[in-house]
Amino acid sequence: MRVVRHWSVRHARGMMRVYRLVEAVLFLFRPIAKRIRGRALERPVAVIEHGVKGFLIDCTMCGQCALSHTGMSCPMNCPKSLRNGPCGGVRPDGNCVVKPEMRCVWVEAWAGAQAMTDPDDILAVQRPVDHTRIGSSSWLRVADEGASGTVWQRPDPEPERET
Repeated sequence: MRVVRHWSVRHARGMMRVYRLVEAVLFLFRPIAKRIRGRALERPVAVIEHGVKGFLIDCTMCGQCALSHTGMSCPMNCPKSLRNGPCGGVRPDGNCVVKPEMRCVWVEAWAGAQAMTDPDDILAVQRPVDHTRIGSSSWLRVADEGASGTVWQRPDPEPERET
């Protein structure tokens, strides 16, 4: 599984194109999805999504996909489940401090992000994991909310006022 995950990160630009295409198709089907929403749609879509993303990305189905911002490297594969960068325990060879045989997810994410069309997307702050969404389809959520619903940006600081 790791071989395919590493392949996906190395080909992040192409994977991102496919990701955007799926997002566009889901947006087109949004009116239909809203009519048959609920368990009737959630379960089959989640099963398909888990099969596809599980194979390509080693997805854990957190329900809050951040792949478009993390170079197609799933941050939930981090042993510490860190969603906003490495823990500081990355070994000099780029491997994880918790699992020394595993390459750090964030080293992979950085490499994948550099290959994508907007490498600065990795700097976006991700929302904390909502454990009530684990096992649910992030594809359906994207269709409902749009991709912008997956990222939380810190508000810009208020400009200093002259007195």
